[in-house]
This record gives sequence, structure tokens and C-alpha cells, in this order.
Amino acid sequence: MSFRRALITFAVSVSVPLTASVPAALAQDARQVDIGYEITFAGFAGFRIDVTARFDGASYDVESRTFKEGMLRAVTMHYDGRNRAWGGFSPQGAQPTAGSLSIVVGDKPRTWVAQYGAGGTMSEKHNPEWKPPPQHVIPEDQRTGSLDPLSAALTVGLAGDAACDRTVPTNDGKRRIDIMIHKIGMESPATAGVPTARGDLLVCQLYTKRVAGEFEDSPKEAETKREQPMKVWFARFDNSQVRYPAKLEASTGFGTIRGKVLWFRERAMTPQESQAMRR
Repeated sequence: MSFRRALITFAVSVSVPLTASVPAALAQDARQVDIGYEITFAGFAGFRIDVTARFDGASYDVESRTFKEGMLRAVTMHYDGRNRAWGGFSPQGAQPTAGSLSIVVGDKPRTWVAQYGAGGTMSEKHNPEWKPPPQHVIPEDQRTGSLDPLSAALTVGLAGDAACDRTVPTNDGKRRIDIMIHKIGMESPATAGVPTARGDLLVCQLYTKRVAGEFEDSPKEAETKREQPMKVWFARFDNSQVRYPAKLEASTGFGTIRGKVLWFRERAMTPQESQAMRR
């Protein structure tokens, strides 16, 4: 798996998965969860992912930011990625309203907003406008039912302890990728090296499969990389049944990528914060 693919895959998995008991989530008071992650490459720290999730009754509004720091920031190309997803809940699960991403690579910004309609339909807006050649167009049947990275991640925890046995169709506006998640076991907090977890951690492997869109590598190279899975540990950090990504490992041709939780904080929201949520 390439460094870029591994980082994107973990960023997709890093959100605040929702409890399998949606009615219980609906009954909770307005609250905010903040989680910080550190990503190391070949033993060197370089990437951070910060997540802020707000829940108020039947609504959610989640934001994430992925950015470089330290030596990696000083000696490599600038990168800053922001994602946001908002929507509501029903007895059937999360009901995404919209999702967005804003990415700056070097001095080139890109934004994309997706809004969801009946039957999984999607309307989207690119800035700058994206005019792909025919071979890079994402067909309508592949766009329908796919979700922006953060909205896709928010659906993972809805199956509770069975969250890992699924395929998640993701779309970042230019690339349609399936993320296939498979459970491989359970580990104690001591064995997993996550002492703050409450109860055993769910251990899963994540594979990626490109479906359509614009990709930098050749199809043969992409399929070879897909066979090298990422390993992710999902943990409970509070009294709910929510499982949060707690740890990752992914092998690349240049070294091993590792990720871990730096902090987990939860608090009640103020009325002003609740009013500012997108719904």
C-alpha cells in the first residue's frame, strides 16, 4: 500500500462511528467529542488528524483536519486537508445530508461539496471546475450510493461489533474507491497497546479497490498495492457502545505507517455551539 493510499484510507476510517443503537444516540444530550491522532512514517512523526464531532438530538456535524507538522512539514510539499459531514439519524441509521472536502497541496487548493438526495443520488460542486477526460469520468451508477470520505466513515460503526464486515463506497469528487473492511479478531487493551480503551478492541483489515476516476498510478500497480492491507484497531473510550479508530499499521515500500490516539475528550455543548451546527 502506498503512503498516500494508506493516509487516505485511515483518514476515511477516522471519524466518530455511531452506536448500533440509534435510538439511544438520539436520546443523548448535545455533546462534543474531540479526538487527536498522530501518524508516524518509518518512525518519524509527521502527520496529524484532528476530529471534532458534534451531536444534538437527531443531528450530527463532524469536522476533521489532516495536516503535516515538524520536520516533514519543513522539508516536504505543503498539505492541508479538511473534511466536514452533516446530517441526521433515523431508526434505520445515519441519514447524510451533505459532505465536503477542502484540500491544499503545495499552492493548489481544491474544494468539493456533495449533497445527497433520495435513493442515494448525489449532486456535487467542484472548485476549480473539474473537466475530466472520458476515461476518468465517474459513471452515474458508481456515483449513486457513494459517500464523501467523512460521511462514509460515519456509517462504519452502525453495525456495532460487526462494523468491520462490510464494503464502504467512497467518493472524493475525483476518485471512487471501495474500502473493504474485514474483522480478524479481538485484542485486550494491554495486548493492543491502548491502555485507555474500555474492554477489548475490535481488530480489522482494510483493503482498497479503485472503481473509477482519476488515479496517479497504473491499474496493475494499484491492484498490487491493494493486496497489502491496513490494520486498524477500534476501541471504546467512553460509556457508550461507540467504537473509535484507536491504532493503525500499514506497510509501504518505504517503511511502516503507524497511527495512534493522542487524546480523547468529551463535553456538553453550549447553546451557541448547537445553533452553529450544520443540519
